[in-house]
Order: sequence, then structure tokens, then C-alpha cells
Amino acid sequence: MASEDCVFCKIASGGFETKFIYEDDAVVAFADLSPQAPVHALIVPKKHLASVNELGAGDRDLAGHLFLTAQKLARELGVSESGYRLVINTGSEATQTIPHLHVHLLGGRALEPTLG
Repeated sequence: MASEDCVFCKIASGGFETKFIYEDDAVVAFADLSPQAPVHALIVPKKHLASVNELGAGDRDLAGHLFLTAQKLARELGVSESGYRLVINTGSEATQTIPHLHVHLLGGRALEPTLG
């Protein structure tokens, strides 16, 4: 179910002329408009979920699909062997700026160390 005022819902439904690097029945992926690495893609579920906090038991397949799509795109974008980072921000203090669950796929250069 899409939210009328959600920019990612509009993108996922084709409301903007966004070039998808991947699309299936559950998710779309496209280049980030403000890339933080040479490869910076966003993987966005078509179902509107404001954040990880809204995932329910019925979303198990979707949650797994987000990660498997990221893995597939990392291979296709040439960063699976050199390494890549997946980031999901949840809430304002974690710098989530668009209230729609999405995964950042970053790679293509050595990334600054973080936790882990």
C-alpha cells in the first residue's frame, strides 16, 4: 500500500522519471541522488513501511528479499568481491531523512571504518 505523500512510494510506482537499476514485484533500486561512494544504490520496497520498526511477521519474505536484492546488485555493480556496505537508517537520530524503509548499498572504494 503506497502513501500518497511519500517520495519513495511515488518513485516506486513510476510517478517520477527515475531510471531503475533493478525492479521486480516487491522492490525497486536506483542510484542515490547524493552518492556517498562511487557505487551508491537505494533498494526500496514497493510496500510502504516507514522504517524497520514497522516490519511485522508478515514481512519476513520482504525483509529477506531486500538483502538478497542487495547481494545481487553488489555482484552486478562490481563490488561484491572488493566489498560493500549495507546501511538501513531508522529514525531521525540515525539520520533517516525519508520515512520509507530503504537499504543503501555503498561500495567502489575503501570505506571509512564504522562499528563492526
